[in-house]
Amino acid sequence: MTFDKEKILEYCNRISKNTLMETLNIEYVDAGEGFLTATMPVNPSVHQPMGLLHGGASVALAESVGSAASFIFINPEVSEVRGIEISANHLKAKREGVVTATAKIIHQGASIHLWEIRIVDERDNLISLCKLTNMVLPKRKKAH
Repeated sequence: MTFDKEKILEYCNRISKNTLMETLNIEYVDAGEGFLTATMPVNPSVHQPMGLLHGGASVALAESVGSAASFIFINPEVSEVRGIEISANHLKAKREGVVTATAKIIHQGASIHLWEIRIVDERDNLISLCKLTNMVLPKRKKAH
């Protein structure tokens, strides 16, 4: 399979319609061999009560980009991806602007993918550091 960055980004953004990714305004913006990058605006819709970026929104961003990245490596005709564990260390507060999450592959096995997701601000300050484990499963037939 040849790597087509534009096709991958278009696909990731298209399947995000009417999902949590659309609700959080997550946009996939870059892809390459072994990585995928997405952005999310920081505004009151993703704040916790003290006016800071909610850790749960950061984790949703991390899991979204890491799961989409795993999808790039599988054959969707026969396999599907499920996130099975995520951990996050929130290191710096953010009130406004944009955060960028980049998922980089750590381990790409036949049934397990391990990703490191770095969430940074516009000045490349590390906001959160996450680790996501995805399981690759045989595709199930949809029940009617």
